[in-house]
Amino acid sequence: MANREQVFALIDCNSFYASCERVFRPDLAKTPIVVLSNNDGCVIARSYDAKPFVKMGAPYFQIKDVLRRNGVQVFSSNYALYGDMSERVMTIIESMVPAVEVYSIDEAFADLTGIPGDLTSFGRTIRAAVHKRTGIPVGVGIAPTKTLAKLANHTAKRLQAHTGGVVDICDQAKRDWVLRNTDVSEVWGVGRRMKVHLEGLGIKTAMDLAKADPWMLRQKFSVVIEKTARELAGTSCLELSETEPPKQEICSSRMFGKRLTTIEPIKEAVATYVHRAAEKLRAQNSLCKKIRVSIRTGMFNPEEAKYANGALVELPYPTNDVRLLTKAATEAVNRLFRPGFKYSKAEILLMDLRQPGEFTDDLFVQPQPQVTKKVMRVLDEINQRWGSGTLRTGGVPATPDWGMRRAMISQSFTTKFDQLWVVKSN
Repeated sequence: MANREQVFALIDCNSFYASCERVFRPDLAKTPIVVLSNNDGCVIARSYDAKPFVKMGAPYFQIKDVLRRNGVQVFSSNYALYGDMSERVMTIIESMVPAVEVYSIDEAFADLTGIPGDLTSFGRTIRAAVHKRTGIPVGVGIAPTKTLAKLANHTAKRLQAHTGGVVDICDQAKRDWVLRNTDVSEVWGVGRRMKVHLEGLGIKTAMDLAKADPWMLRQKFSVVIEKTARELAGTSCLELSETEPPKQEICSSRMFGKRLTTIEPIKEAVATYVHRAAEKLRAQNSLCKKIRVSIRTGMFNPEEAKYANGALVELPYPTNDVRLLTKAATEAVNRLFRPGFKYSKAEILLMDLRQPGEFTDDLFVQPQPQVTKKVMRVLDEINQRWGSGTLRTGGVPATPDWGMRRAMISQSFTTKFDQLWVVKSN
């Protein structure tokens, strides 16, 4: 019998970054894992069994001895691997449900309305398919609203030994049990500060919030908290968004792997960041009219002189041409650079983004040449087929010495031919 009431599922990958590392390292199946941020700075991801040994955000240099003593395996962040594995997971989910909203790199909402049969069994089918085809474990929460689906997913992970990784709370009795046994801080959208305010009103559990007067919550806090309460009570206020709206700004920035004191490597870094930002710009079919370039020194070392500056560049016409964007950005560096400083970071911000045809044409200004669209399409097709960075502008080095420190990075098992997984027979 088909389910006619609106039903959502949240499918969330378990410890996603750590799980990606384990897929190609089965020898680490029972080894705690942490993943570090850019330049191996701090912990940004932990496997479940690593959580007793390290807090999220802990600086690596402070805890490396603790990790070593407890046998915790450390990896530098490998975003090429994580992004590709995410795409594979989402493709499998999309093939099994009527509609999907990719919410983040490791989670997606799905529309299960009208799916026949037992939804818990269907959730287990999704879970098994993702694990069999990617090796990534997922949790599935099923409910009549997105907020409740998020809560069901949290319960599925929290009580995995009893739930098998899938929880369906479309049934009122099951839903009430979850709401009564969940702290309000675990509700989607309720942060630490909001928890304090809610507890001041006697709202300590998800059930308390579900029963609170939504109009009072709106007047005291915001429409967001009002909708959260209504969703917990079973009234759907958040629709599934299958397509992400184009971004209004695109930022690309990184800390350098070492301090830079000359202008040329800074220009290389800026050209590299423009290359990445321009790819995202073309992926959403947008054009850019302004670009902001900024550079700065480290801000926390009392022994280093401080300097930060930025420049806004108006482009001659709306464009997604990486060549024009790079020329404008690197010329801006000439105006920003000051000798005698140790630079630690550069940032590129593409601004005033619109779709083709949304800009008001200026009769006295040349538009982007038609041939540019063809050149950029060929550039993207080559990089998609042979790997990011195969074809790039001359100012982007293949292996910069200023690049991020990633001393413990794993192979790009799925995106580079020379780093494919090799199976050896004895």
